[in-house]
Amino acid sequence: MKFTSVAKFIVAAALCAAGPVWAMPAIQQWHTANGARVLFVQNKDLPILDVSIDFPAGSGYDTAEKSGLANMTQHMLRLGAGGMSEDDISRKLADIGAELSGRFDRDRAGLALRTLADASIRKQALDVFTRVLTQPEFPESVFKRERGRLIAAIEDADTRPGTIASRTFVQLVYPDHPYGLRGVGEPAALRKLTRDDLVHFYTAHYTARHAVIAIVGDVTLDDAQAIAERMTRGLPAGSAQAPVISPVHDLAAAETRMIPHPASQAHILIGCPGIARSDPDYFPLLVGNFVLGGGGFVSRLTDEVRDKRGLAYSVYSYFEPLQRRGPFVIGMQTRKNQVKEALTVVRDTLRKFIADGPTAAEVKAAQDNLIGGFPLRIDSNRKILEYLGVIGFYDLPLTYLDDFREHVEAVSIADIKRAFARHVDPDKLVTVVVGAAPSAGKSPSQK
Repeated sequence: MKFTSVAKFIVAAALCAAGPVWAMPAIQQWHTANGARVLFVQNKDLPILDVSIDFPAGSGYDTAEKSGLANMTQHMLRLGAGGMSEDDISRKLADIGAELSGRFDRDRAGLALRTLADASIRKQALDVFTRVLTQPEFPESVFKRERGRLIAAIEDADTRPGTIASRTFVQLVYPDHPYGLRGVGEPAALRKLTRDDLVHFYTAHYTARHAVIAIVGDVTLDDAQAIAERMTRGLPAGSAQAPVISPVHDLAAAETRMIPHPASQAHILIGCPGIARSDPDYFPLLVGNFVLGGGGFVSRLTDEVRDKRGLAYSVYSYFEPLQRRGPFVIGMQTRKNQVKEALTVVRDTLRKFIADGPTAAEVKAAQDNLIGGFPLRIDSNRKILEYLGVIGFYDLPLTYLDDFREHVEAVSIADIKRAFARHVDPDKLVTVVVGAAPSAGKSPSQK
């Protein structure tokens, strides 16, 4: 078993001379008898227990022919299991004030439980949780009902400019890659899914060997070990080799897609494949992007697009690090007659930032903000639980939270310039505009 302690942080250090000191208890780590990785933080401040479990079962493991399979499998876990109907599950949890939730993204799928830490109450909650996790029934009638609801929701969403923009964007950034698939699935593919597809996906992906459990709350180490063993005992064992998502490749060339829409404003997304969660450039890009477009009203993009020219109320940028290279995204909305100017300003701002980098003052301000605000990211059991899940799933160092301040402070202007030059090529960006004027901002190949 491994231990680490998380360093103390000063809240709002950049805003006041002194502030309350935050310290997080030790992270304890081990593996269950059947191979699940467990990360545990004991916190006696509240009589609450939070538990989560994640699997390599996100939409990145879908195929085009069966897009939406991963999402539907995760969704159906809570709708009938271990002899309980969906109403039984909801009632049993409500009777003891427990909450069961799910989480799902391109890489991960899983469940989370919040309950009182009292031994008798948590026993009831964990019984329901474990049956949902290890004995899903995927009832045929419920599956057909939920599939129909989802298809209707997708078809309705597909009329909205934001949905059209995001769908087109990921398809162009990730051609022929599962990250480019819609996480909830395409209606045509969903109509072909069967209950057996869900059973097979569950058996292949919801396995003990590749599970990551996070436990935070008012329980002892012995309690936590017993909880983890109980949760995973009935899971499929799984193969020695974890499921693998295929590599993401660079874009061959820039591409601009203009899509007509009657919306009053044009929705714009610009970007490319970014970084994996394990990339050593994570912290230079975190600090650099805060300056570029991640810092809200103090970012370069906001200054150029909003403050100086009034082209948009909000403009932003972010990196989404994943198992493979998640997207780098710049987004905004503007009036249709301003699209060409807005695109020019955004592209010029990005080029200048990549070429020249941020100023020393901008870097210092970004570092102070990220460090000063970090304690707020770990100020509740649920936030700590999420960090434990990320650390475990992406195999980050147990000292990640301890080292956060040091890594942020170590970032230099040269680090940021090198990182952006490696990961963002301004000549190979995808641009999607939904609701643009017919001739606005077209690339040469489209004229």
